[in-house]
Amino acid sequence: MLKKMRRRFIAAAMAAIFAVTLLLLLAVNIWNYNITTERLDSTLDAMSVWGGAAAYGEPDYPLSGIFGDRSPEARYMTRYFWVQLDTNRNTVRVFSDYIASVTAAEAAQYAADVIDSGRQQGYSGEYRYAVSSGSGYYTVVFLNASQELQAMRTLLIVSCVTAGLSLLLMFALVSAFSRRAIEPYVKNIELQKQFITDAGHELKTPLTSISTSADVLALADEDNEWVDNIRRQCRRLSKLVTNLVTLSRLDEGVPLPDKAEFSLSDAAWEASDPFTSLADARGLRFERSIEDSLSLVGDRALVQQMISILLDNAFKYCDPGGSISLRIYRHRKNCVIEAYNTCDPAALTDIDRFFDRFYRADKSRSGSGGGTGVGLSIARAAAEAHGGSINAKTADGKSITFTAVLP
Repeated sequence: MLKKMRRRFIAAAMAAIFAVTLLLLLAVNIWNYNITTERLDSTLDAMSVWGGAAAYGEPDYPLSGIFGDRSPEARYMTRYFWVQLDTNRNTVRVFSDYIASVTAAEAAQYAADVIDSGRQQGYSGEYRYAVSSGSGYYTVVFLNASQELQAMRTLLIVSCVTAGLSLLLMFALVSAFSRRAIEPYVKNIELQKQFITDAGHELKTPLTSISTSADVLALADEDNEWVDNIRRQCRRLSKLVTNLVTLSRLDEGVPLPDKAEFSLSDAAWEASDPFTSLADARGLRFERSIEDSLSLVGDRALVQQMISILLDNAFKYCDPGGSISLRIYRHRKNCVIEAYNTCDPAALTDIDRFFDRFYRADKSRSGSGGGTGVGLSIARAAAEAHGGSINAKTADGKSITFTAVLP
């Protein structure tokens, strides 16, 4: 239980850290992308003006307007070209004086692809482009953005690697400090377990005395309903104390003291035999399908108690004239125990809480059955003590199946 609590703490902390790291990673890279793209687009806007002027026979349009207050060398360091097309998308002019890696034919093909895409701005390979239109022509300006794209990729890779290493470091730190973080909870659990154990032992003595006194009174007056009620409640309270002590022992997470290999098939037949007569007495259909030669390494008595709890719960909440079944079989490397029973749909309220201690729904888990409210909690603890799991599911809303999987 404590190991599971620690894993949950680590998982919750790492989920929060991962979410924050992911948000920062996205924010940094999106911000860098937007800033870089805006800078490229501002240059493209100025180039589009120059390209339009050239289309009208003004090739000497001042290029200084494109680069503004940048260095005088900027116009020679910037690689770009532009293509002008008529309304029929025929190439009218190609300007590629400031780029050597693209031929006129390739430039025309770039422009045709951009016009066909219908987009006004975007990236085409390593180029950022912008489309402008005038009377009777289109101008597509391409700006080489290979350095900017490489810088964005580098930032993305570096930030991802940094984030990954940071997550690993945080995982190591959270794991190291998780013990200290849950230490108050561990102490509280230990005190709770100690209290249950001490209280259980302390209650056994007065319960035994009360039960003995009730037995003596019953000898003098056998038909006294008050004495019968005292004896009945003593048995119920004694059972509750025993179950609480058992549950506290299972919660300790220590290896089972009576762990050994045993025949699960024989243990299941033995644990379920008393319920056949109970089924006949209540007019219920009880079927058992237990695979032969099943063996398990664990605590035989504890597994039998788990089977008894599941069957007792099935009989307690089965609808009148309903059916109950117990199936035990091997699935891959696991042994599966299934307890099925039909029931009133109202009994399926809050099915996910059936394994909570002392939980009772208004109708289906009332105290009329005489239960202690911790039976299914013991069944879950028993399954987990064997390294397995248990769950409850309903397929049709009119029945329920408890499934325990034991490795």
